[in-house]
Amino acid sequence: MSKTGARVLFLRSAGGDDPVHALWCLDVTSGSEQIIADPCDPALAGEGGGEVPFEEMARRERARESGSGIVSYDALADLSRVCFVLDGRVYLAEVLGSDRSSEEVVSNRGARVVELPSTGNAFDPRLSPDGASVAYISGSTLRITGAGGDRRVIGGASTTVSWGSAEFLAAEEMGRSRGHWWSPDSARLLATRVDVAAVADWWISSPVDPALPPRAISYPAAGTANAEVGLFLVDPLVDEPGAATIAVDWSCDGEFEYLARVAWMDDSSSDGSSWPLLAVQTRDQRTLVVLEVDPKDGSTTELHRITDPDWVDLVPGTPCRWEGGLVTVEVHGETSRLCCDGVPVSPPGLEIRSVVGVDGGPEADAILVRASSDPLDVDVLRITREGGVENLTEGQGVHGAAVGGGIVVVSATDLDGSSNIVLPTGHVLVDHAAEPVVRPRPEFRVLTKSALRSAVLLPADHDGSPLPVLVDPYGGPHAQRVQRARGQFLTSQWFADHGFAVVVVDGRGTPGRGPAWERAVKGDLAGPVLEDQVEALWELAAIDPRLDLSRVAIRGWSFGGYLAAMAVLRRPDVFHAAVAGAPVTDWRIYDTHYTERYLGHPDDEAEAYRHSSLCDPANWARGHPERPLLLVHGLADDNVVVAHTLALSRSLMEAGRPHQVLPLSGVTHMTPQEAVAENLLRLQLDFIAGALGLDPRLEQP
Repeated sequence: MSKTGARVLFLRSAGGDDPVHALWCLDVTSGSEQIIADPCDPALAGEGGGEVPFEEMARRERARESGSGIVSYDALADLSRVCFVLDGRVYLAEVLGSDRSSEEVVSNRGARVVELPSTGNAFDPRLSPDGASVAYISGSTLRITGAGGDRRVIGGASTTVSWGSAEFLAAEEMGRSRGHWWSPDSARLLATRVDVAAVADWWISSPVDPALPPRAISYPAAGTANAEVGLFLVDPLVDEPGAATIAVDWSCDGEFEYLARVAWMDDSSSDGSSWPLLAVQTRDQRTLVVLEVDPKDGSTTELHRITDPDWVDLVPGTPCRWEGGLVTVEVHGETSRLCCDGVPVSPPGLEIRSVVGVDGGPEADAILVRASSDPLDVDVLRITREGGVENLTEGQGVHGAAVGGGIVVVSATDLDGSSNIVLPTGHVLVDHAAEPVVRPRPEFRVLTKSALRSAVLLPADHDGSPLPVLVDPYGGPHAQRVQRARGQFLTSQWFADHGFAVVVVDGRGTPGRGPAWERAVKGDLAGPVLEDQVEALWELAAIDPRLDLSRVAIRGWSFGGYLAAMAVLRRPDVFHAAVAGAPVTDWRIYDTHYTERYLGHPDDEAEAYRHSSLCDPANWARGHPERPLLLVHGLADDNVVVAHTLALSRSLMEAGRPHQVLPLSGVTHMTPQEAVAENLLRLQLDFIAGALGLDPRLEQP
């Protein structure tokens, strides 16, 4: 969204079966849409196209980006110029009709697009605010390209050090996907320096091709060393690369471990100069501090400190500035509330999910947020300093937004589909998404057990007879399944249409219910999570005779896979079969930032780790039948490494417990390959049906 409100840039593919995204522009006044850059255009694709750099593939994995083509871009505030990377090459586009439009570049439909000089393996391009240069990352180096050619700014001197890109933890767990930021005057860059020398090397191999050497990854497992992250002010115009750098003292003599947020703020001082704003965390995450950086010498000043006896959440969009005030989201009472200079401005009971930005209209007297009064929905709200609240969304569902120049683009996702609406004009961006082959029909219920939110899905035109049950949760922190959004239930409905009553429950630890609800898993990622699934299942069956509890299976991926495996190992009296995909089975080999938030440091909280582990037979139930368990894991997974599944398989084998393991060659934590994703669902269906004594070859729609 441009700061003037004249244009909206967005990515869109040509259809539901087309993963290749092109860059488009909407003229807000006329409502016309024009394509800016199409990856399929021969002028951009070149002869035979090119390969996506490994570092860009890793960035997409962290962002859970499954599309291709142009998947991200960076633009000037008025959207007159935009840069992007395609197959490792840097492009700059000038939007037609803008004041900057020039005849010096080649036309590409709705824009003039030129390829800039680069190394050919570029990723994460960032356009300078004056529009003259593009900073990008090539391998471990930070580079700049533009009319003056391509040059290295800094990096390349050490095999363990990288410049300008986000380290694993920042991208995977903190929501900080980048590592370099232009100053508003385009004179300097803030850049991270990441040294992984102290981080343990782990190895990802490709067993289907034994001739290939394993690939090393630096993985900071719980209780071990993190990467050393520095932050520097860099002058990109100095002839000698890296000569003019100023270190930023953000760790404050080692008090802080994590650099969570970095942003340049335009209104940090009375004279209109720009000072960077940082958010940093202690390793135990019980303290978050907002620092202001003096760009003259890199010194920092503490502006605000937030503490919590459990942990301080990192809320997207914060901290930021609002008319000179500092915006944060903090726990007050039973609610995470929007605060300005530490004072709550949003009402109690309204759970703030993220901050979208300052309303870009003439008054600029409000902040736009995503928030929930009911965890099933997420609304876009305008909140004033006086506490006034205006809902910009209509109806139920999950909504998002972008803001600029008094224009807001609201994305709406509900049980009927999704749309993107430009306010206040009401223009709807054309959506080429395919209609799914199933139509989810979740029946939502609020259960008496801690007001658990649940959904039940049944086959179309079901006659009311008892059905085998498939529990289909995620169940862990950071993610909900029970929301009024169609995409949450497509797979669940597919299983339901094969003859199951599918149950989805959000238990303790999931977001949207307030700080106390999320913190109920502190020190124990197993007990509360499993208890809520069992209690919900019993209560639902008591009020709904269509659920046959003599035939219950459970499936899940990632934390859901952990929950599924735990269910048949600890409660075989309730669950009769499980499919566990990419499960975390031993929290000692998951990453520091996520794991230590909930379980603490393993040297101090050994019992919490032991109790939450799946690999310790002491945690398994005794005296019940052994239940069928299928473990599924991608061998290329660098987030939940395959060692988790292999460790559990070894424990099960040593205990004489039958189980099956399905390795997925070349598959990461995601399964973006269409054939793999489809066939994996069919294999799960066959396994569950066979384990419950059903026809393993059910007719498949």
